Amino acid sequence: MPQWMDPPRAGGWEAADLDVLPPDAPRHVELLDGALTFTLTPRSSWHDRVIRRLTAALEAVAPEGWTVEAQMTVTLGRRTRPEPDVIAASVPYDPERTSFLPGDVALVVEVVSAESQDRDRRYKPRLYAEAGIRHLWRIEDEQGLPVIHTYELDDTTRDYVATGVHRDHLTTPVPFPLDLTPTALSR
Repeated sequence: MPQWMDPPRAGGWEAADLDVLPPDAPRHVELLDGALTFTLTPRSSWHDRVIRRLTAALEAVAPEGWTVEAQMTVTLGRRTRPEPDVIAASVPYDPERTSFLPGDVALVVEVVSAESQDRDRRYKPRLYAEAGIRHLWRIEDEQGLPVIHTYELDDTTRDYVATGVHRDHLTTPVPFPLDLTPTALSR
């Protein structure tokens, strides 16, 4: 095991530690409850294509002063810094940014893959809801076609409530007006 994988302090890893990982660390590292989580298995072309195309679609309609990023972390607490597949945030682009704050994030998107099913369907949505992120989209692969499950945070329960399952078309005003054909994300 490389030495850099040893926690830098007796109390374990903290969110800021991700900014000083060495160049030979895996590209995608999340901090979940003080534990480093890596994506070591190769991701499918489908997964990466959906992320790229959704990011481009959101960027094309994002209002001025908004940022859309793929695979950028959100610092939810001292020991928690997950990496959603796509983020839409109500802050201007900053080339030095390494993470977003939850109050700036209006939408997180998780594209579910075989190795991330439990994290993307159960664990990370709970973290995002507890942090107050208003909107969550989860994209599932149904026989090679993307299906977008949309959720909105319920202020009373602090849980996500399903607002739709979109196979053919998604028209939404949140986080900003968007008209999207989900199947176009994987073509």
